[in-house]
Amino acid sequence: MDEQADNSDLGALASPGHAADAAVATAADVSDVELVSRAGAGDEPAFEELFNRHRRRVSLIAGRFFRQREQIEEIVQESFMKAYFALPDFANGQENSFASWIARIAFNACYDELRRLKRRPEGAASGDISEEEEAWLKSQLRSAGAGADVEAAAIARDLADKLLARLSPEDRLLLVMLDVEGMSVAEIGASNKWSISKVKVRAHRARASLRRVLERFV
Repeated sequence: MDEQADNSDLGALASPGHAADAAVATAADVSDVELVSRAGAGDEPAFEELFNRHRRRVSLIAGRFFRQREQIEEIVQESFMKAYFALPDFANGQENSFASWIARIAFNACYDELRRLKRRPEGAASGDISEEEEAWLKSQLRSAGAGADVEAAAIARDLADKLLARLSPEDRLLLVMLDVEGMSVAEIGASNKWSISKVKVRAHRARASLRRVLERFV
């Protein structure tokens, strides 16, 4: 999803009125870590630069879970608001990549929104599986050999949203990280502060849940 949120709602945090100062204070060769330090000290143009550098990545993450532009923009705004107020946590922690840190915040924001929508009846469904999609699923499941990763193949197709919407928010989050984002088990563990074994157990459980969804079409 290539939707990008603008920064109009971040007026107090990233004011376009400081564009002249930003050109000097947040030059392209300034590192994220330095920008975080400046932003934490009250330098608003520094945070604006962080926002401009990483908003597309956050938009892409939100687009993995939501299709409405308003929803994506809301996740972007919420993620950067949370990041702004948690800058000391990044500066004082062991994180060495702002990109990884803001991505983790974005995933958590998506997870929270999925849980909220799951509690609403109108948020339970995400469209019907078409006859063509159902035929593809049947052919894949019937011809799959031992060890074939039908679940990952299904997620890679356009019908992923419709299938993943039938899973719990936890399972959906994990499978998007694994099969859509292509994150490793170690990366997912670090992002969620889980052990490697916990990620593997949850991944196995999530794939089993998706397999049960797929088998309904056979």
